[in-house]
Amino acid sequence: MKRFWIRLGRDEIGATAVEYGLILAFVFLAMVGAVGSFSNQVINTWDTVTDTSKEAVEQSRSRAT
Repeated sequence: MKRFWIRLGRDEIGATAVEYGLILAFVFLAMVGAVGSFSNQVINTWDTVTDTSKEAVEQSRSRAT
């Protein structure tokens, strides 16, 4: 197994594979950050919808009585 890693380190194809791996890791981290930010915005939107709906129901109940 150790020989495999040594050969991979000396081989240019191995270096290219490592570079692609690093690029893939950075892309993945960027996607995770974007999804996290987007999910917070969606949660805030639904919280606003919930609050507005509750207010509308309360107002309609107070007018009905």
